[in-house]
Amino acid sequence: MKSTIEEVVLVAYVICVYFGLPAAIIAGWIHWAKRRGSMTLWSQLSLVAFGLATSSALLALGSIIYAHTMGGFPFYDPRLLRIYRWGGLLSLVAIVLGVAGCWRRSPLRWYAPLCAAGMLIFWFISAMGE
Repeated sequence: MKSTIEEVVLVAYVICVYFGLPAAIIAGWIHWAKRRGSMTLWSQLSLVAFGLATSSALLALGSIIYAHTMGGFPFYDPRLLRIYRWGGLLSLVAIVLGVAGCWRRSPLRWYAPLCAAGMLIFWFISAMGE
């Protein structure tokens, strides 16, 4: 019974992180490109937060590509630990700015904190697997 629950959680994680997050990031940028109106302080905070969440996702993608081309990282490789640190910090700052940007209506109001939180979960689980 326990292994079935673990399998369901693992499949849900893989679907959310490897399919849901990229789809949400792409949808967020499309939504932002179609925006109307002026940029307020709140929408600028959401934009910066979403940019940081996107940067965190690109760092994850780049590190995965690098690991596959180089044959993987050694156990507790300092470069990989730095990547985890930077990815986590980008995500944390994006969460803070994204939550601050949620107070007023903007195109990225919910995309920014949700994508940032998803990326923070990705970095945390990746680091725990090390």
